[in-house]
Amino acid sequence: MTSIVSANGAGIPAIGLGTWQLSGDTALRCVEAALKAGYRHIDTAAMYGNEREVGEAIRRSGVQRDDIFLTTKVWYDQLAFGALQRSAEESLKRLKCERVDLLLIHWPSKTVSIEEQVRGLCEARRRGLARHIGLANFPAYLVEEAVRFADQPLVSDQVEHHPYLDQSELKGELTAHGMSLTSYSPLGKGSLLADPTIVEIAREHGKSPAQVILRWHVQQPMTIAIPRSSNPRRIAENIDVFDFALSEEEMGRLFGLARPDGRMLDPSFGPDWSGGSQKGRATA
Repeated sequence: MTSIVSANGAGIPAIGLGTWQLSGDTALRCVEAALKAGYRHIDTAAMYGNEREVGEAIRRSGVQRDDIFLTTKVWYDQLAFGALQRSAEESLKRLKCERVDLLLIHWPSKTVSIEEQVRGLCEARRRGLARHIGLANFPAYLVEEAVRFADQPLVSDQVEHHPYLDQSELKGELTAHGMSLTSYSPLGKGSLLADPTIVEIAREHGKSPAQVILRWHVQQPMTIAIPRSSNPRRIAENIDVFDFALSEEEMGRLFGLARPDGRMLDPSFGPDWSGGSQKGRATA
């Protein structure tokens, strides 16, 4: 079983299954395997093209829908008021459910104001399309702006997060507003698994490097991790992180792995992670 992170009224399982790049029968099998292994948090998105399979796997699993925390997201080109709500409605049709537990803006738009994006998101919650709402890929300065325009509570910001990427500034902003941080690519796309520090700590605990990294995530306050795997054995392994703890010294060693070039995902349509204005690059 996983622990629960409480954020502005939402109770979010601290480990979830990410489904980016899982499609067709693979997505179906992976979600079923995750639910069988004890996951109760599944993350998808309109852009992933797998909402139908995610919904079908949930229905096949035998796990009650109310026991599963289900997240989906609206792509950045659907964030105008009205378009956002329609995107959420289409997601619900594909998932075949009445509402999701968390609806996120997948990436902030450069062509629609933050005020309009957030107003549409809040309206989606008022209309009952989602129990909770939040953000994804919003740097600290945009979180501050989003909170200012939100008349409904925002519960999380889903961003790249792993030991090679320092997210302390963003974490401070989220904590100030009672929001959680949801870590995608929590294993650094697998690149951290051979890191000597992580391997050494894993050996000392009799755990895998992946389990050590995921334990580092969930030991941080208000932090959730959504690792993705297409391997049922690894899916089960990734949630088996609640029978050991990292020491303060070990946590510090993992935080010390952060590097200036630690970010691994920075698309042209993304925000400026370093300052107060979005990138001038053309939207892809």
